[in-house]
Amino acid sequence: MSLSLAIPDSIVQAIRLPEKRLREEMLLELALALYAQDALSFGKARELAGLSKYEFSQILGQRGIARHYGEAELEDDLAYARGE
Repeated sequence: MSLSLAIPDSIVQAIRLPEKRLREEMLLELALALYAQDALSFGKARELAGLSKYEFSQILGQRGIARHYGEAELEDDLAYARGE
């Protein structure tokens, strides 16, 4: 399943970003907002943004968005460290 959003032309034209960066920036902002609201996990939010763990962590820090780190994230990190 995928989801497409329709953003009116007047809004797209009002966004002060170069056209070639618009999609990328919109996905990043959506990922950050959903993560900050605890609606998306760290992994899924960074996937939506198209960023590495390091890059997404850096942006969270720059924006002052606290990492949500619980047991599930700890298990993921331990599994990754074990090479699973």
